[in-house]
Amino acid sequence: MTSHQHAMHRTLGLWEIVLFGIAYMAPMIVYGTFGVLADASSGAVPSSYVIALAAILLTAFSYGRMAFLFPTSGSAYTYTAKSFNRHVGFMVGWAILLDYFFLPMVIWVIGVAYMSTALPDVPIWVWVLAFILITTVINVIGVAFAHKVNTALMLAQMLIVAAFVALCARYVYVLSGPSGLVSIEPFFKPGLPFGSVMAGAAIAAYSFLGFDAVSTLTEETVEPKRVMPKAIMLVALLGGVIFVIAAYFTQLAHPGATFDNVDSASFEIAKAIGGDIFVTIFVVGLIVAQFASGIAAQASVGRLLFAMGRDGVLPKSIFGKLNSRFKTPAFNIVLSGVVGLAALKLDVATSTSFINFGAFIAFICVNLSVIAQFFSGNPEARRGGALLSVVVPGLGAAFDAWLLYSLDNTAITLGLIWLAVGIVYLAYLTGFFRRQPPEMEFQDEYEVVIGAE
Repeated sequence: MTSHQHAMHRTLGLWEIVLFGIAYMAPMIVYGTFGVLADASSGAVPSSYVIALAAILLTAFSYGRMAFLFPTSGSAYTYTAKSFNRHVGFMVGWAILLDYFFLPMVIWVIGVAYMSTALPDVPIWVWVLAFILITTVINVIGVAFAHKVNTALMLAQMLIVAAFVALCARYVYVLSGPSGLVSIEPFFKPGLPFGSVMAGAAIAAYSFLGFDAVSTLTEETVEPKRVMPKAIMLVALLGGVIFVIAAYFTQLAHPGATFDNVDSASFEIAKAIGGDIFVTIFVVGLIVAQFASGIAAQASVGRLLFAMGRDGVLPKSIFGKLNSRFKTPAFNIVLSGVVGLAALKLDVATSTSFINFGAFIAFICVNLSVIAQFFSGNPEARRGGALLSVVVPGLGAAFDAWLLYSLDNTAITLGLIWLAVGIVYLAYLTGFFRRQPPEMEFQDEYEVVIGAE
């Protein structure tokens, strides 16, 4: 481990952070989840993205406010611990762990759905094991492949997204002429239940996961109080614009929500608009994006579990050890791979909704933290008055709570079970809440990650 005295170097500017955030979000995810979104929203995917974007922008504003007040890298965990107490902070950290712990599994579920569509003769379990084994071996060895190719991969994804939009536009133009390119139907159709749009928005929020991750770079940012709030808002806004535009043209090219397989619907659309050559390029691009994201996500959860073990939040003898040869948290990485075997039984809709449960809990608590800071008497928290410090975060919390309620019943049940386990574990750690829970040291977590690579 590195020394506790070393601080991170502040080298990152606004656009470097924005690029990181958009790359983390993976622009091609709009196609990875399009089918399940179309199915949930009754064919109004763009509307679902607009609603999700509104909720995310309100929450992004609150993240920016808290990053200004507490320019440290703990994100939602730190914000709620500082605004309420460490018990609440622990539970928010536990909810965030739900995202981190199961995110690799969701990435593998989406990748496997497209591989099995492209090569249907190969059993699904072969693809699941292949994804898990390859990413696990790479992460145990410690090759930070995803980090090295992040920007290049994002640019490649943007090119494929642009090509997909252009081919959708050409396809609609040939069928319907210029007037077909401008339509309200992808957003609204007579008789469309608003509950369906909200159900779609609850899933669409998965695409935005990553806008909040940039707040973990606060201690490496030049002038973080000025830069970080702008960066968080820009990542959310730019990501939302990409998703809405891509979803609009895709929904124009394929109205409705009927597909041979909702988990790999974009494969079907890509073939219709671009033929076999484009569908090959599209599937390869999507699989590479999912593969690289899987490596990065599995590496992140391995390090997060290690930090929690090292700081006593989880059993140190199990989670707080590095492999003697590779200096990586090998047990944690392998555990993440074992959990990923659930991909054999879960579909895209359930798995994305499941981890969104943890995200929405964190989002609600960050919004409430802004309100708590306003009433704490902190003069910096009162900048902008009650409108920016009470009304806006209050709307953000309400929006996020609505999206949480709109998740499917299986996801809510699993999420509540996860929170119940967290409460029981917190009671064990604190002697039935008589003591403060251990506090995570996020700065050292980052240093261990760098040192391990």
